[in-house]
Amino acid sequence: MAEWRAEVEACALPVNLAALLDGAAEAPGVAGLWTFMDDGRSSSFAEVADATRRLASGLASIGVGRGSAVVVVVPNRPEFPLTWFALARLGAVMVPVNVRSKARELQYVLEDSDASHLVIDADLLPMFDGVETGLAEFAGDRLVVVGGDGSRGRVFNELLLSEPWVPSVEPGLDDPVSIQYTSGTTGLPKGCVLTHRYWVTIGLVAARMLPEAPRRILSDTPFSYLDPQVELMMAIWSGAELIVASTVSLSRFMDRIREFRIDYTGFWELALQLEESETDRDHELKWVTLYGLDKDLHAELERRFGVIGREVYAMTEIGVTLMAPFFAPELVGSGSVGFPAPFREVRIVDPESTEDVAPGEVGELCVRGPGMLVEYWQRPDANQTSFFGDRWFRTGDLFRCDEDGLHYIVGRVKDMIRRSDENIAAREVEMVLERLDGVFESAVVGVPDKRTGEEVKAYVVLKPGVTPDQVPPTAVFEHCAALLAPFKVPRYLEYIDVLPKTVSEKTAKKELVAQKPDLRIGSFDRVSGTWIGEEIDDAG
Repeated sequence: MAEWRAEVEACALPVNLAALLDGAAEAPGVAGLWTFMDDGRSSSFAEVADATRRLASGLASIGVGRGSAVVVVVPNRPEFPLTWFALARLGAVMVPVNVRSKARELQYVLEDSDASHLVIDADLLPMFDGVETGLAEFAGDRLVVVGGDGSRGRVFNELLLSEPWVPSVEPGLDDPVSIQYTSGTTGLPKGCVLTHRYWVTIGLVAARMLPEAPRRILSDTPFSYLDPQVELMMAIWSGAELIVASTVSLSRFMDRIREFRIDYTGFWELALQLEESETDRDHELKWVTLYGLDKDLHAELERRFGVIGREVYAMTEIGVTLMAPFFAPELVGSGSVGFPAPFREVRIVDPESTEDVAPGEVGELCVRGPGMLVEYWQRPDANQTSFFGDRWFRTGDLFRCDEDGLHYIVGRVKDMIRRSDENIAAREVEMVLERLDGVFESAVVGVPDKRTGEEVKAYVVLKPGVTPDQVPPTAVFEHCAALLAPFKVPRYLEYIDVLPKTVSEKTAKKELVAQKPDLRIGSFDRVSGTWIGEEIDDAG
């Protein structure tokens, strides 16, 4: 492991993201960079390099320049990565937004990021129209519409007709290139300022973790997330083709693997719940990345699908930080996320004192190294609490490390719910709940679920004199659905007279969740539309 780390860290890095793409486009033997399976559009490395130069000129002509923050709200289609690399050439900053966001969430990012321009898919304009007054300035040259007809803003395809961009000054490795918003424990998302070095480094590490270069990589999560952006970097470093799906589909997961001859992807644990088939090993898939797979299912996954799977620990703020080597079969079923990745140092510390804990003891994982987030955008309080000493970053995750140097996730310090690979800040949901007439206060917690990992449960305290009949579950769910992305909307709701509190008057969530063995009991289930009694049907 140490020798491999040293080899990766010795690799020469390009000066920026554009240089990485251009170098790959000039390499012998490379052809297709990506195929978007739903509309069939494919582009070669050279075509993408040329298109991003032209788009950079088009964006510059409407006022995008070095340091400009550009919000991008585009589904999984080529215009998303084309915009990102065009902005990278200009020294500008991409701010991606989930296409499932609500107007309130889009407004927050537009305002918080100090965005100069908005690039949005034409089908999503109704979401933008729902943004409250004060953002009317995003029109004309400040609004670029993908698939637009010119009736509003600038037409994306027209910007692609510009002459290729020739920079007077190249962006550097340590210049910002994206602000990735991530859910935080304080409620509203925080913007992680990420540099060219971050993306170049994370792509290199992801590409070199495999025993050999992949040929075709499946990417099926929204491009606004970290994963597909990393997979794109991985493809460029490897000279591989990125196969992009518009959405995740468990039922079509293995069909896509076979049809597009995928040899690497992140693996969905839920695939193990599909009925076993004699075609499960009928594919070219070799390697899969795992994220918190039940250790008791690890060997079964490799046996059933004939692949090599290894755990990886990563965060938006710090990139790939811990990984179980693909050349270490003894780690199968261990539950370990392995050793520090290249470019990363880790410590496990006491959360209160930040002093190192003894080997084998549980503490908070802290990380440092080149190519991590620069800062949380305009969050001096979060920056002060998230870093200590010589740029050690506090992950908020509890780990232990054994005598062999293997790391194991124990739990989370942060008040975060993880539902189907989505991070949900409990405080953000609580803030929305408390905007509903009749609600005095609320508490949101995660409920273990076999299919999604965790579901969201809301405890609601009503104002004096207000009854549940006046604020029924349907009203609560409809209110949340209007202001939150679908995956953040609570599934379970329980009315409670008073929330337990700590001496500092904060909600004592540990005490709250300890009140009953199964948090679903006594709740209204949004999915089934019924109240749950003592009998639980886990099949539903």
